[in-house]
Amino acid sequence: MKFDVVIIGSGLAGLTCGIRLAEAGKSCAIISAGQSALHFSSGSMDLLSHLPDGREVLHPLTALAELAKQAPAHPYSRIGGKNIASLVYQAENLLKKSGLKIKGSASQNHCRITPIGRQRMTWLSPACVPTCELERPLSWENVAVIGIEGFLDFQPKIVASALRRQGMKAQAQEIHLPCLDRLRDNPSEFRAVNIARILDLPEHLSLLAEEISLRSKGHDAIFLPACIGLESGDVIENLQMQVGKPIYLLPTLPSLLGIRINQAMCDTFRQLGGIMMAGDRVNGVEMENNRIAHIYTRNHGDMPLRAANVVLATGSFFNNGLKTEFNRVYEPLLDLDLLENPEHGQWSRQNFFSPQPYLKFGVQTDASLRPQKAGSVIENLYAAGAVLGGYDPLAEGCGAGVSVLSALFVAEQIIAEQVMSKSLLSAQTLSTQTVPEPIAPERIAPEKTESRGIRQ
Repeated sequence: MKFDVVIIGSGLAGLTCGIRLAEAGKSCAIISAGQSALHFSSGSMDLLSHLPDGREVLHPLTALAELAKQAPAHPYSRIGGKNIASLVYQAENLLKKSGLKIKGSASQNHCRITPIGRQRMTWLSPACVPTCELERPLSWENVAVIGIEGFLDFQPKIVASALRRQGMKAQAQEIHLPCLDRLRDNPSEFRAVNIARILDLPEHLSLLAEEISLRSKGHDAIFLPACIGLESGDVIENLQMQVGKPIYLLPTLPSLLGIRINQAMCDTFRQLGGIMMAGDRVNGVEMENNRIAHIYTRNHGDMPLRAANVVLATGSFFNNGLKTEFNRVYEPLLDLDLLENPEHGQWSRQNFFSPQPYLKFGVQTDASLRPQKAGSVIENLYAAGAVLGGYDPLAEGCGAGVSVLSALFVAEQIIAEQVMSKSLLSAQTLSTQTVPEPIAPERIAPEKTESRGIRQ
């Protein structure tokens, strides 16, 4: 089987790269070994909330120059500030074209309310998540935080207490729905996804609306655990219409908000003609002349996949994109060079809440995000997402941003490379013929960015 591009990994980076390539008309396959980290994410996406020295970043695009000084190996620094400034808007449009209802802008971070009621800066959030603008009071005066009896993954009292500390009136309540009794009898089954499958049914959604209406009198907004709207956000809008008040969702685990993002992007990729090889896994690759020539997977046996370019989007430790032994960290597919790989004693810090060095581990690349092996770049391999090294997604608040923007950057490199290859081939063909004088290509001026917006 032959493709223009094979992407290994179906997380946020793999799907973003696949959609952009498919939009450009490339034949593209994504090899998906299983659930990605999206299934366990908040649904919000961070771009850059802190610099490596700890300073808060209010306006991410204006902090890129300072980031490059402090962290020259950061993926944003490798991609370049001008490229990032262009790619962020491309990313926002790509997500919206995938049918996702999101709010936020790269020009300024906003705050989302976390599952424990605190505020956290981010770039983009699902429209159904409670958010507020930076350095402004919360939009609600009196909130009803409503949980589901027996559902241990969401604690309304903790959320309400945190909101009250921020100056709001908040009351914690719980509802009992008989339609959930079967799940409630088995705690291992009483999870957000299974609850949503029941509550999303029209007859049960009406019962939920009645219970919420009874418990939200005198309140101007309602916070619920994200246990509704598994397939579509239309369910939430329907519930709001029945209750007559704004309803916001707080993520739980597994995350319905992340699952919806994953499903929407998978659907978009397939609609564009992409091939999703779900439940498959790469067992090995064959190299020829410093290029990946063949990819062997579990499901295809001895029938290899061939591609002009390959994208490694296998994630970090969570997805086994990186692995450890007692005294070493390694990339398991090709044993690629790592950007950072200190001795075992330096992998972590004793204080659990301190930035952890192991989070910066990842593959070493050149400026085009092509990984290296034994010091040499593999010519037709690119890396995107959490498998990259040089950044701390938690301390710097940039995990989703690195995944999306590195994926788009890689896609643009591949598109430009293949266009150039076709142009050279055409030029070689035409050179043997009499041709008219060529038309000069147009030049596009790069966007300009400023450099301010870092909070001391």
